[in-house]
Parts: sequence; C-alpha cells; structure tokens
Amino acid sequence: MRIGSREFDTENHTYIFGILNVTPDSFSDGGHYCNLEAALLHAGQMVLDGVDVIDIGGESTRPGYTPVSAEEEMERVLPVIEAIRSRFDVPISLDTSKNSVAWAGIGAGADMINDIWGLTADEQMADVVAGAHIPICLMHNRVMTKPDKPEYDDFMTDVISDLKRCEKLAIDAGISPENIIMDPGVGFAKNTGHNLEVMGKIDKIKALGYPVLLGASRKSVIGQVLDLPVSERLEGSLATTAWAVTHRISFVRVHDVKEHKRMIKMLEAIREYE
Repeated sequence: MRIGSREFDTENHTYIFGILNVTPDSFSDGGHYCNLEAALLHAGQMVLDGVDVIDIGGESTRPGYTPVSAEEEMERVLPVIEAIRSRFDVPISLDTSKNSVAWAGIGAGADMINDIWGLTADEQMADVVAGAHIPICLMHNRVMTKPDKPEYDDFMTDVISDLKRCEKLAIDAGISPENIIMDPGVGFAKNTGHNLEVMGKIDKIKALGYPVLLGASRKSVIGQVLDLPVSERLEGSLATTAWAVTHRISFVRVHDVKEHKRMIKMLEAIREYE
C-alpha cells in the first residue's frame, strides 16, 4: 500500500499511526495540542520517535462528544496539515467524517482519510476519496438506539456485515481495493466484552482481505480491564499492540509512539526466528 510518497509492506510489518488531536475535548489529550506551535512540537517529536503516519483529528470522537461544524473543524486541522507538510517528510492521515473537511484537507496536503463512520455518515465522502485516488480507513461503527447499550444479533457476524457494507460503498464509488484499510472500531458502539472480542477475533477482520488498523491506545476497555485512569494505560495499550504484531496487523494507532515503536521492533526481531 502507498500512503503519500511512502510504500508500506502491510503483510510483514506493523506500522504506527501517531495520534495528533487538535481538539479541546478528546478523551486522553484534549486541549494539549490546540495551538499550532504545540501541535508542531508534538508532530516533530513523533517523527523523531519513528512514527510512520501522523493522524490528525479536529473533532473529538469520545463517547458523548459535542459535534463541531465543518468550518470549525477545518479551522483546527488545515493549518496543522499545511505546517506539517511543509516541515516533515511523513504521510498525513486526516481523521474526519465530513466530505468538505476531507476535500479541504486533501488540498492542504493530507495523504489519506480515516473515517470513523466508514463512509456511512456522509454520502459524498466516498466520491471525494475516489476522486483523490488516496487511501481510506473504514472503521466499524453503529448508531446506537439505546445509549451505552449496543445491540447486535450476533456480534462478530454483524461487525463483518457492517464492514462489508462500508466496503461496497467504497468500491461502488470507484475507490481502489488497494486503497482500503479496515478498522474494527474498538471503543465505538461496543461494550467491554465486544471490544475484547473484536480484538480477540481480529483475524476475522483480516479475512476480509484488506490491511487492518487497530486503534485501542488508552481506550476505556483498557481502563475497565485494569481499573486504571487514562494516564496509567500505557502497559495495557502496549499489550494491544503486541497482540496486533502477533497477528500481523498492518497498522496500530497510538499516543505513545516511542514505546510502541521499540516494542514492535523487538517483537518482529523475535518473530524472524519462529
């Protein structure tokens, strides 16, 4: 897979998406990187730590988040995309579900789109991505009719079915299969058991035939299992990345780039001698 100017060997290596939230209310780092200087400093540190892709988000997606307008989202992300593009040679992913934000972000230098609604929230998003000939990450998500009580007939069967719907939207719009990444959506429309199951059965997501991105860093499932606050979830986050490496998952989306990079390098070195 190519993201920007870089080729990714998605069958033999696990790469890191470094999280850069330019939001005041994200669950873990909200408000830390809202100004351009702080965002650039963090981006620069991630580059030094070996990040493979920087994933920029301008709207919090934590449970109970307050939606923002496309205009406000663009005001947050576009200057950061432009500044990173001009300073660092690193692929940029834009985390958005709005076609107008995606279009502007691509114009500013974003190399791919990461859509938490997998093209289902904005009917024009697929056309924007197809027209730009760039990768798209399709994440599993659902609108919940009962808050905090996600409903499934058969959980994994329903997740696969939902992702196949996202896949069809992409293919029908003309997005190349070579530009599709799948994300099981840890933390979205799922309870603790669901989150553990979708990670435990991640090979079923891989079986769809696309590179997979696992984003579990610091999420509530780790806090619930370990009974720890957001600030103490590094070890749990590393465990989810270790699981991803073991199952040859192509990408992980994380906050702590340096620690995850070192662990991936060690695990992959051992794996060469299996």
